[in-house]
Amino acid sequence: MSERRSSESGFPIKGVYTAADTPEDLDSRLGGPGEFPYTRGVYPTMYTSRPWTMRQYAGFGTATESNARYHQLLRAGTMGLSVAFDLPTQMGYDSDEPIAHGEVGKVGVAIDSIEDMRLLFADIPLDKVSTSMTINAPGSVLLLLYQLVAEESGVPGSALNGTIQNDILKEYIARGTYIFPPKPSLRLVADTFAYCRKEVPKWNTISISGYHMAEAGATPAQEIAFTLTNGVEYVRAALAAGLAVDDFAPRLSFFFVARTTLLEEVAKFRAARRIWARLMRDDFGAKDPKSMMLRFHTQTAGVQLTAQQPEVNLVRVAVQGLGAVLGGTQSLHTNSFDEAIALPTEKAARLALRTQQVLAYETDLTATVDPFAGSYVVEAMTAEIEAAAVELMERVADHGSAVDAIEAGFQKREIEQSAYRIAQEIDSGERVVVGLNRFTVDEEEPYEPLRVDPTIEAAQADRLARLRAERDADAVARALAQLRAAADGTENVLYPMKEALRARATVGEVCGTLREAWGLYRPTDRF
Repeated sequence: MSERRSSESGFPIKGVYTAADTPEDLDSRLGGPGEFPYTRGVYPTMYTSRPWTMRQYAGFGTATESNARYHQLLRAGTMGLSVAFDLPTQMGYDSDEPIAHGEVGKVGVAIDSIEDMRLLFADIPLDKVSTSMTINAPGSVLLLLYQLVAEESGVPGSALNGTIQNDILKEYIARGTYIFPPKPSLRLVADTFAYCRKEVPKWNTISISGYHMAEAGATPAQEIAFTLTNGVEYVRAALAAGLAVDDFAPRLSFFFVARTTLLEEVAKFRAARRIWARLMRDDFGAKDPKSMMLRFHTQTAGVQLTAQQPEVNLVRVAVQGLGAVLGGTQSLHTNSFDEAIALPTEKAARLALRTQQVLAYETDLTATVDPFAGSYVVEAMTAEIEAAAVELMERVADHGSAVDAIEAGFQKREIEQSAYRIAQEIDSGERVVVGLNRFTVDEEEPYEPLRVDPTIEAAQADRLARLRAERDADAVARALAQLRAAADGTENVLYPMKEALRARATVGEVCGTLREAWGLYRPTDRF
């Protein structure tokens, strides 16, 4: 039994809760399922009519290898795909650039051009699957490649469903895969909102992410506070670009972690919905109920997986997935038990999916909406997290905006302090991690991880060489020049960007053109 008596967010956990611990205005804080402030879920029926979307995050090596894994997952019952890109792609570099050496295909799939995107989604019905792409700085580039490939197979943009993460602000806080300074990055986000409203109307144009901040050490209260303040910044950027709030807000989505602290995680999700609904209605004047609904994807906590006794991670992931479902997630990715060691094997990925399927089809979780509503402890924790998150959001606002607070290092400092505290608690044994600092074994069982073919980098370079030799170089140059002109002016850059990609410009060439126009961001820069 854990000795911990305080929550991850820092408030004390009582041994017994009663009705006296719940807010006096509980009824108004709750509402009904599908009703403002959406504490009980964004839809009236939630999982009673259909379960959440079951996603598995996959992508490694070449586009052809990743395509084979996607087909395996679809045959196993996955309802949505989630694409992992390698580091060069995330940073907007081609596989043959010197800076990409040693990283091609390592943590995800390498996508250099429309030809790779064709291979990645070969024989996958893009009008029937939902695809999430974990890509940020070049998110618009990968979305346009996806749209172009769909159009080639006869699927119009109006039929596409999915999400690009496209959340650049959290990169400056916790993850680091940024390219451009914040101001042009926010312009690119706003241009993507406007483009998708017209061309890809069912696409979720951003997944405002707390997951990576949580993985860096943020508490649940910090996770939702800093995520929602970033969301406010994106709303302001879109409004400044001339968009009406109800034209883009319904397509905003969020991305959170699910930890093993199940009760607090359920409370966190409920508090986040409540805060966002009030922000959109009261601060931004949203009228469309969909603008006030915080819809989110959840991934189980990779940072809580252990390389020691890795099979124990199956239990952790099941508990984390349970918390996400009880918290009302719209889609869920369950980590594979071996991810603390290497990229997941096929068997491990299938077991992770089976975990979700057991929750959906063998339990009674889908029989009723928001089963924890009215729970003394969950309602008290929801109020505690809400208060803590709002206080942190006010501290961010004291800097002027989320961007100003990022520049001052506020969010990063707060998260680093929490991460240090967690590390100290693990080292001292105060925080129990089964198999790591308690219940250990003398000798681990052998495990054979999935290994990425080291020849991938050379193969990608050969593909790029052929592409550049075969394409119309003059057409590419003209298209990139039009993109540069748009970047230098005020035109929506996604339209000329799409034409450049159609002409077979590479991801690196497109991002390089924008680098020339907008510059690179370095943490010491001022903007």
